[in-house]
Amino acid sequence: MLLRTFGWSFAITAVGFVAAFLLWGWEGFALVAILSILEISLSFDNAVVNAGVLKKMNAFWQRIFLTIGILIAVFGMRLVFPVAIVSVTAGVGPWEAVELAIDDPDQYEEMVTDAHPAIAAFGGMFLLMICLNFLFEARDHNWLPFVERPLSRVGKVDGAAVGLALLALLVTATTVATNAYQHGGLHADKSQTVLLAGVAGLLTYLIVGGLSGYFENRLEEEEEREEEAEEAERRAGRQPSVIGVGGKAAFFLFLYLEVLDASFSFDGVIGAFAITNEIFTMALGLGIGAFYVRSLTIYLVRQGTLDEYRYLEHGAHYAIGALAVMLLISIRWHLPEVVTGLVGVGLIAAAFWSSVLANRADAARNGGEAGGTAEKPSVTSGV
Repeated sequence: MLLRTFGWSFAITAVGFVAAFLLWGWEGFALVAILSILEISLSFDNAVVNAGVLKKMNAFWQRIFLTIGILIAVFGMRLVFPVAIVSVTAGVGPWEAVELAIDDPDQYEEMVTDAHPAIAAFGGMFLLMICLNFLFEARDHNWLPFVERPLSRVGKVDGAAVGLALLALLVTATTVATNAYQHGGLHADKSQTVLLAGVAGLLTYLIVGGLSGYFENRLEEEEEREEEAEEAERRAGRQPSVIGVGGKAAFFLFLYLEVLDASFSFDGVIGAFAITNEIFTMALGLGIGAFYVRSLTIYLVRQGTLDEYRYLEHGAHYAIGALAVMLLISIRWHLPEVVTGLVGVGLIAAAFWSSVLANRADAARNGGEAGGTAEKPSVTSGV
């Protein structure tokens, strides 16, 4: 199971490390290794959230996510995206931007750094909407009840998530963005840029997420019929087949996953410039990390980890919210990449451990009920 899921990632890692050593020596090898670890640490929460969406798809679309999706993730976000940033912000053609990255990496890094406020606003708003919509929805299990129960009541108000996100954007644009960090330690007023980019990120979430939800809802009746058919197969003594979402619904879920992955990649791409400004070294290191994120996503789906550990999705969405806030803060203040990585991993680890404790409590309670003598303990619902 482990080799089948992570086999391609292991192979790509070996090929990538050998290529890095042959092209750039031990220094290039070290840089690629560091960038790979950086990408994995920053995107672990991405894998958890991806798994929550991917498990709704059928086998065909899961394969599409692993093939076409990984090409988009590696070549689109880790190679084309940094070039596109320079092309748009500097007003030069894509090929000119590539030549600039190769011939004058210092100027290339300067342009990407100056474009960071727009990138952070777009990605921050997209990720913030994901976190808020999760927290505003009532759930059977609450990891942090003192936070999630009040927010689920607020979520009953139409447009609450959008309103709160726009408020966060307005505060960011009128405070943090008025003195945004630029290359060379300079600062500039980027309020208008942040406002436009933030609204674009919000609209992107609403369009992609809305289309995905629309087609999911249209297939609800069909899924109910499939569940009835599965129940009939069980009564007949046959093992029912699991059929995931397909067709247009799966396409928009796939599109949603790609935009989500792109938003998670923003901090990894920008953070990579703190380590190296060599575009091809960056693409190789981050690309290797992207393969592991995909493999981890599939592993979580196949193992049913999200169902077994009830608070794992909670931890991932808290990590998303923290990353969104840190992206908005980074418009003015530089945050070390190790901080953003550890915060996300720490929240997910805490959620995992809370899930383990809850499962143990459930096991003890069920055992007590079976025996009729053991005391019924309360289920752990927090850290």
